[in-house]
Amino acid sequence: MPSIRLVTEIPGPKSREIVARREAAMPHGAAKLTPIAVDYGHGAVVVDADGNHLIDLAGGIGVLAVGHTPKAVVDAIERQARSLIHMCAIVATYEPLVELAERLNALHPGEFPTKTVFMNSGAEAVETAVNICRAHTGRQGVVVFEGAYHGRTNLTMAMTSKFNLFKKGFGPFAPEVYRFPFPNPYRRPPGMSEDEYVAWHIDNLDHCFTAIVDPTHVAAIVVEPVQGEGGFIPAPAAWLARLREIADQWGIVLVADEIQSGMGRTGKVWAIEHSGVVPDLILTAKSLAAGMPLSAVIGRADIMDAPHPGGLGGTYSGNPLACVAALAAVEQISDPQFLQRSAEVGRWMRTRLEEIGAASPGLVGDVRGLGSMLVLELVKDPETKEPWMEATARVCHETLRRGVITIRAGLYSNCVRFLPPLTITDDQLAEAFDVVAEAVAVVEREGP
Repeated sequence: MPSIRLVTEIPGPKSREIVARREAAMPHGAAKLTPIAVDYGHGAVVVDADGNHLIDLAGGIGVLAVGHTPKAVVDAIERQARSLIHMCAIVATYEPLVELAERLNALHPGEFPTKTVFMNSGAEAVETAVNICRAHTGRQGVVVFEGAYHGRTNLTMAMTSKFNLFKKGFGPFAPEVYRFPFPNPYRRPPGMSEDEYVAWHIDNLDHCFTAIVDPTHVAAIVVEPVQGEGGFIPAPAAWLARLREIADQWGIVLVADEIQSGMGRTGKVWAIEHSGVVPDLILTAKSLAAGMPLSAVIGRADIMDAPHPGGLGGTYSGNPLACVAALAAVEQISDPQFLQRSAEVGRWMRTRLEEIGAASPGLVGDVRGLGSMLVLELVKDPETKEPWMEATARVCHETLRRGVITIRAGLYSNCVRFLPPLTITDDQLAEAFDVVAEAVAVVEREGP
């Protein structure tokens, strides 16, 4: 039986009513990517307020690696809610907090002592990591990259690259943030091979550490092993290796922002593991707690211990409900069979997306990503590679009205991103991507 079951147009009348109430009660700045209201979900399927069943390829923007309402997570939350909902880790200790820290410490790929601190959101994890790095090094500078997304707090907005969507009208931003180029092979200069392009970026790092900021001023290099909002661009392994060398040479802390790319999304627990590079700190959130608000900074114990007692923490950081949800999710995510399935889903998706791209060469400029973290980049002209943001919105509209949830990504907002629950079945993948293929074909056929 198909997973998609539509009983009204999308959005239906109840969705329109609830969304209208949202628009009246909430500010316009709290944007929405779809016009549907969701009642419940399980696995890779959600049911909207009108009873329509849709396949979710957005996955809560990378939060739902273990799917909607996974039984182990739901059971853990229910059990915990009967005994302790909140205590505050600043006030007292509870075992799920400690157990989760121990579990995450063991998942860090480094062969050195590690410690973990918990926060609530990805942005809080980034900001906490910067504080830790500054305390450890006694320096202020933070190196980030073009295309980066690190959050919406003042410091993390300064670290984020995409201006119009995330930063417009909100300055002034935090100082001591230095932005370097990030290698995006799809947009390399004409006539330059991908290897030559990556080599140029590797050589350019030394130039940047002279022309932009001196390495002795830098506390942290913060890098996404696969850029998220920047358009799912994997960082080349050789380039990451050079960042590691520079960090070691100058006593800089190398921080991997794995908030979107981690927790099994790429077929390994951490995306950076594909490169063989070991970061000092790893940042995680999103799928860490299967939808509960929780983030973490995991890293070298000597670095993590640098801030003074009381310098880290928050009222809700490491809440008991979030910790038990994360313990259940991490147990599933770190299982070799789950990681193998994640890799299989990624290979299946890439093959299908490349077929879709080959069928619509005038619209699809690139298919890229790592594992099951993939995008279609849509362009007006495959030769000039001019971004086509409107086409992305139209494709997402066409998939939604046919029962599949997709959302945008990319520095130019011209990528359709795919982050399905990794519990999605083969039949659901085939059904959903048939819809994606149809939507892409419709937009290409209709043209500008």
